[in-house]
Amino acid sequence: MGGALVQLALALFFATLMVFKVRGSSIFKGAMFFPYLICGIAVGFIFKFFYARGFVLDSILQMFGMDLENIPYWLQDQRINNISLAATSVWRYTGQNMILFLGAMMSVDTDLYEAAALDGANKWHVFKSIILPSIKSIIVLNMILSISGSLSAFEPPYVITNGTMGTGTYFVIMNRLAHENQKVGLACAMAIVLLVIIILCTVAQKLFFAYIFNDGTADESKAAMKRRLKAEREAAKAARKGGQTE
Repeated sequence: MGGALVQLALALFFATLMVFKVRGSSIFKGAMFFPYLICGIAVGFIFKFFYARGFVLDSILQMFGMDLENIPYWLQDQRINNISLAATSVWRYTGQNMILFLGAMMSVDTDLYEAAALDGANKWHVFKSIILPSIKSIIVLNMILSISGSLSAFEPPYVITNGTMGTGTYFVIMNRLAHENQKVGLACAMAIVLLVIIILCTVAQKLFFAYIFNDGTADESKAAMKRRLKAEREAAKAARKGGQTE
């Protein structure tokens, strides 16, 4: 789940850059989206050799002056092996999330950007006040897909480590029970429990984002409503104090 949050943050950042007309954006978008088109099993084998001792990642780090003895075992050290597997999913799915974000951002009326530029708004103000409220439905969708996907992660840990050394996800353990230990009933029960967990997480996310992106009413924004209610409470306190003094 931590990797899913990092993945969404990176996707939102890169999509925002693409909206502001970065040179070479078409090549960058293609390069970012390409990993999503690769089969998950193939991605697993790629990173299995990428993380292998003395192979790609270790060789790159050695080029920058690190000694092989000081480089950790990416897939065997239980302090970092799950982070290594999460990074695999981040590499694969960031492009997909970025394209979804970018599609939503491209649908925003360009007149809003022009009006913001005339008012002197910088890119942060444009992102916070125009882009973010306009793509809130896509943010919710991407969050639900990413969290649900993290709960049902299977291919990277199964191919890269086979779920050993503390990397067994829920699906990997369920697959092992069903096919290796022949405990099909227990695996089916785990599948039902996972379904319930995903439903609860989805509902919790919907309620959370409904509160975060609540804009108040049609006549009054949420921020203005909070300020009005605060002023009313302060006025009521002042009136009570005045009545007690008299």
